Amino acid sequence: MGLFKLKAPFRPAGDQPKAIEKLADGIAAGQKMQTLLGVTGSGKTFTIANVIQKLDRPVLIMSPNKVLAAQLYGEFKQFFPENAVEYFISYYDYYQPEAYIPQTDSYIEKDASINEHIEKLRLKATTSLLSRRDTIVVASVSSIYNIGSPESFQKLRIHLKKGELLARTDFTKHLIKILYERSDTEFIAGRFRLRGAFADVFPTYSQNALRVEIEGNRIKNIYEIHPVSGDIINDIEEAWLSPAKQFVSDDDNMEQAVASIRAECEERVKFFEAQGKLLEAHRIKQRTSYDLEMLAQTGFCAGIENYSRQLELRAAGSRPSCLLDYFRRYDDFLTVVDESHVAVPQIRGMYNGNRARKQMLIDFGFRLPSALDNRPLKFEEWETLLSSTVFTSATPGPYELSISGNNITEQIIRPTGLVDPPVIMRPTEGQIHDLLARVQQKTADKERSLVLALTKKTAEDLSSFLLEKGIKARYLHSGIEALERIDILKDFTRGVFDVLVGINLLREGIDIPQVGLVAILDADNEGFLRNATTIIQISGRAARNVNGEVVLYAQGSTPSIEYALAEMSRRRALQEAYNKQHNITPKTIQKAEVELEEFENRVKSEGINVIHTLSAALPQAKNIPALLKDLEKQMTTAADNLNFELAAELRDRLFELREMSVKTAQAKRAAPKNKKKGK
Repeated sequence: MGLFKLKAPFRPAGDQPKAIEKLADGIAAGQKMQTLLGVTGSGKTFTIANVIQKLDRPVLIMSPNKVLAAQLYGEFKQFFPENAVEYFISYYDYYQPEAYIPQTDSYIEKDASINEHIEKLRLKATTSLLSRRDTIVVASVSSIYNIGSPESFQKLRIHLKKGELLARTDFTKHLIKILYERSDTEFIAGRFRLRGAFADVFPTYSQNALRVEIEGNRIKNIYEIHPVSGDIINDIEEAWLSPAKQFVSDDDNMEQAVASIRAECEERVKFFEAQGKLLEAHRIKQRTSYDLEMLAQTGFCAGIENYSRQLELRAAGSRPSCLLDYFRRYDDFLTVVDESHVAVPQIRGMYNGNRARKQMLIDFGFRLPSALDNRPLKFEEWETLLSSTVFTSATPGPYELSISGNNITEQIIRPTGLVDPPVIMRPTEGQIHDLLARVQQKTADKERSLVLALTKKTAEDLSSFLLEKGIKARYLHSGIEALERIDILKDFTRGVFDVLVGINLLREGIDIPQVGLVAILDADNEGFLRNATTIIQISGRAARNVNGEVVLYAQGSTPSIEYALAEMSRRRALQEAYNKQHNITPKTIQKAEVELEEFENRVKSEGINVIHTLSAALPQAKNIPALLKDLEKQMTTAADNLNFELAAELRDRLFELREMSVKTAQAKRAAPKNKKKGK
């Protein structure tokens, strides 16, 4: 039995068995780069899951954005419930990078809101990679940013084992060194407390805490405990305790780092003074001196990542450590680049954008030149870190096609038997009225429509026009806040409205079986939003519906349109021939949305039921322990599935119920005394 145990209620079908075998055999034979050209709805994720099970290798799955990464994380968690499936994306809910605009002499201080749950998941991912081979990490492309050295992270982990020597004072000092805070009053993630012979530590990456019993400078017992009640969950023989933050440095490194930073600062001050830039000289000296004092006193400072090169004792200009370095301890790890036609260009462009902003800060004395080494990987550096790699996309880009050579696996036949939707060309003259008629028909058939416009103004105006005609429509573009975008997509998924008008709907990850129409306005306007890749990709949004169709409104054909039509016709011919040969009748996919609705309704209804129960009436004292347990389970489920809004609400109710439990217990203890006094 292998390490990875795939759980699925279905078996590979269509082109999946052939693709699984070809990809797995290629990787086992040492082929470094392969491409899975899988049409929308062909089950590329399930194919990759089967490859993972066959090969038994640690896996990094890179996705171009958080939305798609969250979807993949959920799918792989279901496929591999017994293995370590982890999630690694940017932990910022909001992020405004540090910047300087010389034209207006405006310094913009870094402003960020860190999502503590995502930070916990990131630390859990790196901890799993250092402790177990059966790990799958689903990450966004931000994983190529600097996260600190895995060598330092691993070196500073604390190994705890029953019977081994461990002085209480040494343990405390080590915890502080790896950035845990002592608090005897508030026991939360990233803190520890001391109570007699017991030391309780709440790792930032774990749901439960550790209790270490030390007797005579030796570890007597190690327990896994509930962080709130303190109840013992497990009696364990040994455990590894990882640092509370990603950026850590041992004392030797810190001394050398501080000396290096101070020397660079002195050199930079002389540079500015020689050029008569006294303001810049004063600024860099003041800022760096403050950071050095914080590093010396606490081992940490705001913006510590800007000193990562010195803290890791790296040479100037050398690449930073990133998530891939945690995988490199395994010689045979597998990388999967999902939606590679989007992800690869993103990876290629991240370095230059970051450097331009940092250079401005350096030139005006806000940062030392070494801050340039806190950066994402260059594309060439990223390439050198890869081992076996599979690019997946319905429309692979030139890079993937060229680097894969003959190692391109097509997955054209869908397990459902659905074929690529037919494409209709219509003139731009009168396109709005033609579109209205088609949308009205689809709405009457209880199907939904996606419409692509070229500008924000057109999207807003068209949405208003459809509303005036009695069609429930909304628009979606970059001018809408991220949280509102999520709400709009959820409403569209649930059928609150029937038509979604957007500019670039590809990045949103919309895969809804009820989409029966995709309409592209001004399809002959060649460019990024109307190239062959975009046309094929957006057309695939109608491929989950047996009645799906695509309409291109254009004055004439273009090379992009011709290529897209030819490719979709080729695929449709293969699909129809397969269906005829195997006597398959295509049916609209229902499962994906049903599962989504069942899950969300279950989690939300359970949460709302508990919330309603707590709000409507006080529960009986005997029911409180059961309610606490049930509520905590629902809160954890909601957080693990990234439903943070519900998790926060459930958390607040949990605190209320715990407080109620304490008051009930106090009242119960006081009751006999009062009764006695009454006598």
